[in-house]
Amino acid sequence: MKTFKKATVARGRISTTARTAGIAAVAVAATVWLTTAYGGGSGASPQVPQSTALVAEEMPGYAVEDFNYPQADKILAERNIILKRGDGHITLADCVSGTGLLEIMARDRTDKMCFKVTGNSGWLTLELPAVHTIRGNDYTTTVDMTVGTEEKSYDIAKNTWTSVGESADPDRRDHTLVEIRTSK
Repeated sequence: MKTFKKATVARGRISTTARTAGIAAVAVAATVWLTTAYGGGSGASPQVPQSTALVAEEMPGYAVEDFNYPQADKILAERNIILKRGDGHITLADCVSGTGLLEIMARDRTDKMCFKVTGNSGWLTLELPAVHTIRGNDYTTTVDMTVGTEEKSYDIAKNTWTSVGESADPDRRDHTLVEIRTSK
């Protein structure tokens, strides 16, 4: 390994010998890197290896989360439930699938609707008319409902039925469930 003399400082400048040695070292390092990375030093501009190009072409596109409920159109057609958006922690479930579900009763439906809750918190926007009772689970749950232009929020008791909407309204007005929020 070649050693260089100490750089001398003359009038605030490093000597030309030391500066030239530093530039030369950087140039040698860059040449070695290019030769190693691209497999040769033919003088032509470096080319990306073919295998890298093939992998890049096979990569999937970018996924952008829009928080729209998956298969909402199918659920609307089959079950007449409008599910809009959510974070994926509150999902429609089969009511016979087990315990720990949020259960919702609506006047215009013969069967209750159930939602599975996962994670530390969750939210779901939907549109479900005539909801009158909700059974909570182990999560702290709040629901927002609308009646006309008025919006009301209800705290749902854990693991018991809570009257909401028309069953909690002195005027017995028809309420629509528009949002569910949960947290542990």
